[in-house]
Amino acid sequence: MTGTSIETSSYSRVERISIIASCMLGFALDLYDVLIMPFLMGSIQKSLQISLAQVASITSLTLIGSVIGGALFGWLGDRVGRKQSLQLTLLLFAAGSISSAFAWNYWSLAILRFATGIGLGGEWGAGMVLFNEAWNKERRGLGSAFIQGSAVLASASASVIGVWATTSFSLEWGWRIALLTGGSPILLMIFIRLFMPESKAWLQFDRTRKSNALQTAAPKQTNTLVKMFQGRLLPISLMCLAWMMAYMFSYYGIVVFMPTLMQKSLNTPPEIVRNISVIASIVGGISYIAMGALNDAYGRRFGALVPGLSWFAMACGLYLYAHENYAGNLFEFPIFWIYLTFVIGNSSLGVVGTWLSEIYPIDVRSTAVSFIYMAGRGIGSLAPVIVPMASAFFGGELALGMLVVAPAILLFIAMTLSLPETRGRELAVKAKPSTQQQTV
Repeated sequence: MTGTSIETSSYSRVERISIIASCMLGFALDLYDVLIMPFLMGSIQKSLQISLAQVASITSLTLIGSVIGGALFGWLGDRVGRKQSLQLTLLLFAAGSISSAFAWNYWSLAILRFATGIGLGGEWGAGMVLFNEAWNKERRGLGSAFIQGSAVLASASASVIGVWATTSFSLEWGWRIALLTGGSPILLMIFIRLFMPESKAWLQFDRTRKSNALQTAAPKQTNTLVKMFQGRLLPISLMCLAWMMAYMFSYYGIVVFMPTLMQKSLNTPPEIVRNISVIASIVGGISYIAMGALNDAYGRRFGALVPGLSWFAMACGLYLYAHENYAGNLFEFPIFWIYLTFVIGNSSLGVVGTWLSEIYPIDVRSTAVSFIYMAGRGIGSLAPVIVPMASAFFGGELALGMLVVAPAILLFIAMTLSLPETRGRELAVKAKPSTQQQTV
């Protein structure tokens, strides 16, 4: 490479399309595998004859596994490349999901879903980092929003497949067939192998690293998980962790229990729950795209703060109106509007991949982005356990139990205001004046 940095224009149109398509599908399949569980909880509980707390803990174990996967596959992404790490994580993800469909008791399902979670853990970080290293810096926010916006496809698909499988098949087979659909990442892995390029910024960095041309005043630290908590990165990493943990706890504290709240607490028919999920997915998709465009125009902080404030409004609505039953008119059903406010708030996730990728240098980028995101999920995994406990404390009021997310929403807003603005930052490797190269 004769220029000072990798230019995003060096990627062909086919390569760029394959990158964003792979990232969108990967994230959608990742989240689909998590979001389908709330629709299967009742069937799994009856089929395996386990308690609600046990079946809720399955989601928690999946998310805890994703923390391990985030650290492991994030490290691999910095060592062997973004593409190779992405393929390995998809393979484990698909194998775990398919195997979990054949679980015979609580412990077999728990172990297999934990393994699935490890696979889930590396997918997002590897794909998101590769995307941001390849994309035009002026449009990263919008592109990242499209990737994260595929969450609406995951949410809609999870509701449709979950309801269809549990109502069309027997109690024993419905949830198993739904989990089998989580094996589709195998097809994506083949597509990535054939069409998606490796990050050219990482390839250049790797060549530089192997030639011992990297210049640093500090002693060389090869453990990227340790390196992200050293020097100037320490306070940044702590803030990023608090920020992501607050987001995930808030998200899972609501999304896991919303179908149960509507069906069991508010007497909402299953088909109405499905319709609400589909409408919310459309609104959420529009919100993701709008916020992506606006955070390219006004900065990364803007793209997280406005949705965060929407979550605050959602919490207020949940406190005031979430005990009003469905009375036959969707548009007069308060929880419908509360749910829409919630999914608009979810669009703050659209800026996360780009903001974290711009914050961290290339030598620890994959590790940091994967670990922070999945550590956030790990804390989010506590929500499915804490919400039922809080609900029991409030006399069985599920809506009040869900409001344990309120402090986390405030923490998320506070960290959004504290993180450095990074819009327009270069992510490629730059050459030193002596024609050797160093990281930015």
